[in-house]
Amino acid sequence: GHRGVDSTGETTYKKTTSSALKGAIQLGITHTVGSLSTKPERDVLMQDFYVVESIFFPSEGSNLTPAHHYNDFRFKTYAPVAFRYFRELFGIRPDDYLYSLCNEPLIELSNSGASGSLFYVSSDDEFIIKTVQHKEAEFLQKLLPGYYMNLNQNPRTLLPKFYGLYCVQAGGKNIRIVVMNNLLPRSVKMHLKYDLKGSTYKRRASQKERDKVFPTYKDLDFMQDVPDGLFLDSDMYNALCKTLQRDCLVLQSFKIMDYSLLVAIHNIDLAQREQGAPDGLAPADTRRPAAQKALYSTAMESIQGEARRGGTIETDDQMGGIPARNARGERLLLYIGIIDVLQSYRFVKKLEHSWKALVHDGDTVSVHRPSFYAERFQRFMCNTVFKKIPLKPSPSKKSRSGPAIPRRS
Repeated sequence: GHRGVDSTGETTYKKTTSSALKGAIQLGITHTVGSLSTKPERDVLMQDFYVVESIFFPSEGSNLTPAHHYNDFRFKTYAPVAFRYFRELFGIRPDDYLYSLCNEPLIELSNSGASGSLFYVSSDDEFIIKTVQHKEAEFLQKLLPGYYMNLNQNPRTLLPKFYGLYCVQAGGKNIRIVVMNNLLPRSVKMHLKYDLKGSTYKRRASQKERDKVFPTYKDLDFMQDVPDGLFLDSDMYNALCKTLQRDCLVLQSFKIMDYSLLVAIHNIDLAQREQGAPDGLAPADTRRPAAQKALYSTAMESIQGEARRGGTIETDDQMGGIPARNARGERLLLYIGIIDVLQSYRFVKKLEHSWKALVHDGDTVSVHRPSFYAERFQRFMCNTVFKKIPLKPSPSKKSRSGPAIPRRS
């Protein structure tokens, strides 16, 4: 990858230090969001998806840009009007977007996965900034018109929520970054984390991954660790499976494969035992802003059709997680989202070498691969990973709706 470490121990990306990159990102976004606010609101037109705006930031400053203590750089903004529309659709106001990303220093995440990308999170936990490769950025640009159409029809989605695509040109190199929703609030301790594809071929976390402080396990690990699956209230289960079904259909229409469902689990009861404290959230929670501001930014909001809270599980403060139980009856909060949707182009190259990964039984190679992948993915999620809580009258429902009506077995 392009990541490295310089002589002072600071992370670099394409030989640009992390601190210089963070500074350039904040200066660039401040400028681009500010200049966008002078443009009138209007419908998104087809050509808006292909616009690239560019501004030069000399270190001594110019009549358009402030002076700064980094090397000169150029900042490019892709499809600014289209992304403004996406942010609006997700309820993110321009001032909130600016405040979250540019008011406090960005925090670099150390456990960045295998992609070799750099990840930053905004200090209020709202946004993730990720470096992407040229091909991935190009692919996202191609997806934008279809992404726009899909979001118009279905803003509640577990697909990544893309809020901006930018490029920092420094030292003769292009560093492309995408701003997305943050699936995993840092203030909630995740006890387990899985990257699930619905495939069992080579789908076990490596020893190197297991040695990490916060490892990401895979499908075979899940089947071993959570053989009974994760239990959801019936309405929640139906909403989740419906959302997954719609999202897979969209990915299939873009001929995208090899995406994963990221599932992170916060065990409320275990957290209480760990702390010996009366409430099940980590102590860091007190520092967290009241709630994630961005509409549909949490797993819970992404799946709930009528923003219906409740169900059979008490819901005091779910921190955006989906309430669930494990087979032992412990209370869980699930943080989920579909990830790795921009890697499709690389996957095509790998396909010829790894049909086995897709098909165990020698199913012949055909043009229907994306539909095969989508169906297998959905089947695994809605049969193996997520299950309905077995029906029985729930005490919390009783108290809400008066005397419980006995159910016939």
